[in-house]
Amino acid sequence: MLTILMETRDSETRLAQSLAALVAGAVEGLVSDVIILDHGSQDASGRVADAAGARFLTSWEMADVIRSARGEWLLLIEPGARPLGRWVDEIAEHMAIGRGPACFSASRRHRRSLLARLALRSPVLEQGFLIKRTQAAGMTRTGMTLADFVSRRGVHRLSSELMPAWASGR
Repeated sequence: MLTILMETRDSETRLAQSLAALVAGAVEGLVSDVIILDHGSQDASGRVADAAGARFLTSWEMADVIRSARGEWLLLIEPGARPLGRWVDEIAEHMAIGRGPACFSASRRHRRSLLARLALRSPVLEQGFLIKRTQAAGMTRTGMTLADFVSRRGVHRLSSELMPAWASGR
């Protein structure tokens, strides 16, 4: 089983887009729960999360969040990011084999311009991050964010793509 984790602040529309894209994983029995970590949203992000059956936390300790996750694996994504293709099957296979951390492939259809790629640093979670809950629990420190879990060393790249959060506003 898989727990989805997202951090948000005033991302109502993007949050709704991500949650809608994750329904396929829930229907197939892959996604067990979704946890939204809020940083003071003033919009309807909480109502969107509640309508989707996600837990919406306004204060938390990361260790408690990781401990409360129902899935054996965690998928960390940005609000607005949407898995594409056969992501459900590929993640289920990756989890069954018991490989280490993984990330999605960059979307071929949603690429920043060359100038933007040179001028802007890509967000750490732009390609998502899949990690075992036990591994994440061992890394947890006070005050950390989801991005602090990400390491690109020794990470398996899935063939499935992730539409980046920045592309959801197009």
